[in-house]
Amino acid sequence: MTTAASILLTPPVTSRDHVRGSGNAAVTLVVYGGYACPQCREIRFIVNRLHSILGDQLRYAFRNFPKSILHPNSHGAAEAAEAAGAQNKFWEMHDFLYDRQLALSDKHLKFYATQVGLDMARFNRDMMQHTYAARVCEDILSARKSGVGVAPALFVNDSRYVGSCDFETLVSQLGKTT
Repeated sequence: MTTAASILLTPPVTSRDHVRGSGNAAVTLVVYGGYACPQCREIRFIVNRLHSILGDQLRYAFRNFPKSILHPNSHGAAEAAEAAGAQNKFWEMHDFLYDRQLALSDKHLKFYATQVGLDMARFNRDMMQHTYAARVCEDILSARKSGVGVAPALFVNDSRYVGSCDFETLVSQLGKTT
């Protein structure tokens, strides 16, 4: 596998993270991404395909790395995903945001929250008070501690993955670790 052995994930995946898959999986894939980033959206499709092939052998964690300078609505979208996570709907909102990444204004985020079935009074309060801004910033700080400067950034079993991010290469590389 093509990894940068000297670049480690900081901190490793914990119960704090949003995770799909078993903790007993042979491969843990962590992706730092932003909801307005087109390349991150493509990685999401690739990860979904990987999950369909590797099944229980793959655990996937997502961490926020919005680039607000390039994508002004990306931080708000990350907060919306975290607010949904507090209502046990992180992955539903995560997928909804990526499927609609060209429309991430506050008005759109509220509409999406209704579509995924959130308690709207709670969601609106969390967004107005920026309840989850600190959590998003923790992910950004984690990314920086892990040497991440651009999104998407991938880590495989706690080491930075530096190879090609196309499906065929990733499935080949991840399959070697299972």
